[in-house]
Amino acid sequence: MSEVVKACGVFFIYAVAGVFAQNAVFSRALGVSRLVKLVDDPAVDTFVFGGLLCLVQLFAAPMAYFANLKLRVFKHWAAFRPMVFVLCSMAAFLLVLFLTLGVFRDQNSKAKAIISVLPMATFNSAVMGTLLLSSIQSFSLLQAMSFALGSGVGYVLAVAVVTEGQRKLRSRAVPAAFKGLPITLLYIGILSLAIYGFIGHRPTI
Repeated sequence: MSEVVKACGVFFIYAVAGVFAQNAVFSRALGVSRLVKLVDDPAVDTFVFGGLLCLVQLFAAPMAYFANLKLRVFKHWAAFRPMVFVLCSMAAFLLVLFLTLGVFRDQNSKAKAIISVLPMATFNSAVMGTLLLSSIQSFSLLQAMSFALGSGVGYVLAVAVVTEGQRKLRSRAVPAAFKGLPITLLYIGILSLAIYGFIGHRPTI
């Protein structure tokens, strides 16, 4: 029983770290370009995208973990590790695709809407960065999966925060030269600095 509680505790801690302390967007600047496009695209449902991102990362994380475990004995493993992780992402893409087709087999329009978002949720730097971070930091299987889930949730949280900020940034007080992408990137940068300071980092002198 104590082992189960301990495992749940580890899962929760690493998931929370993925959401806040190691947020893909605000702490690592992963997937920023996709986030900016997502915020400006009303045709893409943020929660559908986020759910697919979490599923892809959850499926890809154990594949990447075992690939790293088996192949790290090779001398130049680090050089071709990204390509192996891309293959893991592709395998996760296929798993989520078949899962979607199975769950929504009687709802073709719903399935098509979800599948149209799936490539965006799979092939981006947020997924690759999560797999690489888990590998570089030598996470266990449980830690890698919880971190993958937390990173997905953290990405959705970042999209929600930036989407809300966009409403404020449409103010007339924003100079014309900064409207649009420049002010959005400044906003993300200021949020990143705030979170960077919140989790305990201090500037070095």
